[in-house]
Amino acid sequence: MALEANFCRVQLDQPGPGGIEHLLCVRRTRLGKTGQQICVGDRVQIDGIDWPEGRGAVAALEPRSSLLERPAVANCSRVVVAVALEQPQLDPLQLTRFLLTAERTGVAVELVLTKADLLTAVQQQAWRERLGGWGYEPLLVSAQQGAGIVELRERLSAPGIAVLCGPSGVGKSSLLNALVPELALRVSAVSGRLQRGRHTTRHVELFRLADAALLADTPGFNRPDLPQEPAELGPLFPEIRQRLADGVCRFKNCLHQGDPGCAVGNDWDRHPLYLSCLEAVQAQAARDRNRSADTAGFKQRGSRREPLLDQRLRQVSRRRQRQSEADEDG
Repeated sequence: MALEANFCRVQLDQPGPGGIEHLLCVRRTRLGKTGQQICVGDRVQIDGIDWPEGRGAVAALEPRSSLLERPAVANCSRVVVAVALEQPQLDPLQLTRFLLTAERTGVAVELVLTKADLLTAVQQQAWRERLGGWGYEPLLVSAQQGAGIVELRERLSAPGIAVLCGPSGVGKSSLLNALVPELALRVSAVSGRLQRGRHTTRHVELFRLADAALLADTPGFNRPDLPQEPAELGPLFPEIRQRLADGVCRFKNCLHQGDPGCAVGNDWDRHPLYLSCLEAVQAQAARDRNRSADTAGFKQRGSRREPLLDQRLRQVSRRRQRQSEADEDG
C-alpha cells in the first residue's frame, strides 16, 4: 500500500486474526543483495508475522505486469493524467510531456482536467474538442462544485491500480478528498507569484476506491522525462500512430518533421509541440554521446580522471613476476 521510511505497509489478501488487514513490514536483506527493489503496487510474500503487533517481513516479490518508473508504481493498469484548466493555466507543452510519460508505460492513459468551474461552458467545450483531436477523451471535473466526480469515481472503480499523476497544484489531493472524503488529505493553494503548485503529497500511497480497485496518489513533478532516443518519440503520440496506420513514410528512419514522403505531415495541432519535444530529445542524445566520448580512454580514481594506459605499455606487477618465477622453478 505504501513505503514509509524503511518500512512497507502491506495490505493482506485475506484478513488475519482479529480482522487485521494491514501489516507494517521490514524488508529481508537478501532482497537488496539480489537487487530487488520494492515499489508501491508490488505483490509480495510475507513471513515472520507477529499478529499481535501487526508486524512482518517481506520475503519475496512476485513478478510484475508493469512498472511506472517515476514515480515508482508496480502493476498499474492505467495512468490518469490530471492537469488544471486554470490556476495554474493549462500549458499544452507541459501537458504533452506528461501524456508522453504516461504513454511510455504501455498501459491505458486517461486525461482529467481539474478546476473546470473556472472556465465558461464554451471554453470547456473548446478544450474537449482540441484534446479529442489529440486522441483523448478528457473528463472535466471540479472538486469544489462536485462536477464530474461521480463519473470519475465510476471510471476509477474498474479493477486494477490506477496511477494519478500530474503537475503540482492541479488539485490531485482535492480530487482524492472528493472521491474518498474520509482521507482528509492536506491541500495547499497555488503560489500567487509564480502560479506553481506546492507539493502536498510526499510519498506514493494506494487508496481503495472499490473492490479490487486501487488508486495511487503520487507526488507532483513539473518536468516529466522524455524518451532517450528520437525514434522512440513518435509512437507515443496517438495522432502519429493513427496516421501511420493509414499510410507508411517513405523512409523507415523518418522522424516526422514534415519532410517529403512523410505520411504524418504537419497539418495537425500538436506538430509544433512534437518538434519541440524532438529537439529536446535530440539535444539530450547529443550531450550523452559527447559525455561518452569525453570519458572514453579514462578511468575514475577518486575525484580524478586518469588516462588508461595501452596494455603494451603496462609493466608486469611484482606479484605476477613472483608467480611466473615460481611456475618456472616448479
